[in-house]
Amino acid sequence: MKMNPYLWFNGNCEEAFKVYEKCFGGKIEAMLTHKGMPSNGQTLPNWEDKIMHAMMIVQGQMLMASDLPPDSYKAPVGMHVSVHIDDQAETEKVFATLAEGGQVSVPLHETFWAWKFGELVDRFGTPWIINCPKPMDRPAS
Repeated sequence: MKMNPYLWFNGNCEEAFKVYEKCFGGKIEAMLTHKGMPSNGQTLPNWEDKIMHAMMIVQGQMLMASDLPPDSYKAPVGMHVSVHIDDQAETEKVFATLAEGGQVSVPLHETFWAWKFGELVDRFGTPWIINCPKPMDRPAS
């Protein structure tokens, strides 16, 4: 089984994915707009260039997204996309990139479980947890 985050955007999916691609070193595999898709005339005016489906691969993991029409979009509540990075310098870089123009709720800092931990909502409205974990002793299973 795999679980993949699927993000919804308020008309800025393409811009967000281009930032995420650079931030995470990913590769956008799909960026499908509504233009040319069989929509039976249901596409909103001026919405043809908005993203119907996007997919990015980051170190073998998939992140997917699309734009929602303004009357359907709601800011995410009750969830964060959690990213675990092994390198502290990379953690700081990713956090700074996502924080640019966004809102930091928990600044990056050391905790008992992480060398670096922080929370933010980026300028696109996506909530993130960024974590550079410390090695943990785990009981044998």
